[in-house]
Amino acid sequence: MTLPIILGLVTLVAMAWLTWPLLRGVRGGEGRGAYDRRIYRDQLAEIDRDRARGVLDETEAGAARAEVARRLLSADAEAGREARPAAAPRGVTRAVAAVVIVLGAGGAAGLYLAQGAPGLPDQPFAARVAAARPTQEAAEAMLREAGIPAMPEPGAGDQEYVGLLRQLRTALETRPGDLRGHRFLAGTLARLRGFAEARIVQEKVIALAGDAATARDWADLAEYRILATNGYVSPEAELALTEALNRDPTLGPARYYAGLLMIQNGEPKLGFDLWSTLLAEGPEDAPWIAPIRAQIGAVAASIGASPPTGPAGGPATPPGEAAPGPRVGPSADEVTAAQDMTPEARQTMIRGMVDGLATRLAGEGGTPDEW
Repeated sequence: MTLPIILGLVTLVAMAWLTWPLLRGVRGGEGRGAYDRRIYRDQLAEIDRDRARGVLDETEAGAARAEVARRLLSADAEAGREARPAAAPRGVTRAVAAVVIVLGAGGAAGLYLAQGAPGLPDQPFAARVAAARPTQEAAEAMLREAGIPAMPEPGAGDQEYVGLLRQLRTALETRPGDLRGHRFLAGTLARLRGFAEARIVQEKVIALAGDAATARDWADLAEYRILATNGYVSPEAELALTEALNRDPTLGPARYYAGLLMIQNGEPKLGFDLWSTLLAEGPEDAPWIAPIRAQIGAVAASIGASPPTGPAGGPATPPGEAAPGPRVGPSADEVTAAQDMTPEARQTMIRGMVDGLATRLAGEGGTPDEW
């Protein structure tokens, strides 16, 4: 209701300003002849004062009086010939004022109702930004509505991880506070490309770790959120990136995704500069080098720049190929051998894999495919 009240007050002030001369009527103003007459009388009085002070002698004063008197007579004649403006009938002026008010205010209201949107709610800047950037949940829901599954069917090479995933879920049902187990579960889900579920598990990792959550923990959460939305950096993913970079500004994966965020938010120059720095720093087999090479050409073209070359002139990873990295998780033979182990031995094996994976990820990181 605030906007209609403001518009009504503005219209009221505008109509009052337009109709005030009509409602006030004609005021008796001083004509040119009357004005000249008043000036010449003042001049005659000034001549008498100058004569009294001795500034003028009698001859000079007489000549001045004669000239001013001549002009005064001419002004009297002019004033007599001036026509006085006739006042319009009071009823007519009020009628004209009413017509102006009706046409002005009514026309403005009609134009607003025809062209405006009276029922449109307020759109604060923060709300417009939020609408332009869907939340993590909204983005994932869009993908589901588009028929994109949250976790694709595992391939033949992923069967070993399917069994491991089942075991991890069973083990964590009885140990909901197992931080390392949840880290391993999130990584296994990501390896099977179940990024939507992986980011939920990683959120629990952050909650369990509390203030002890590492930069890598936050970077993994950002990565899972971004991959769960097919590369879109949601506000929640941005928050995770900020936390990761606050803890470790040199973390390569977080810097790569920060560049992607800048590009998506309409700042391609900043993203290009950040990615160019990452390419220059290398190393060439870093997991983020290949995706940067696959995209930086288009970013450079959008800002009229030239794509940078690799560090020390090294060969570039072909676009779309992941940089090589160490194997993650147990092999098929290890999974088969685990079936014959006692529960205690199997638990020891899983604990060792969890410790080894946590150590490697904390120190080196990993690509989405490796996850």
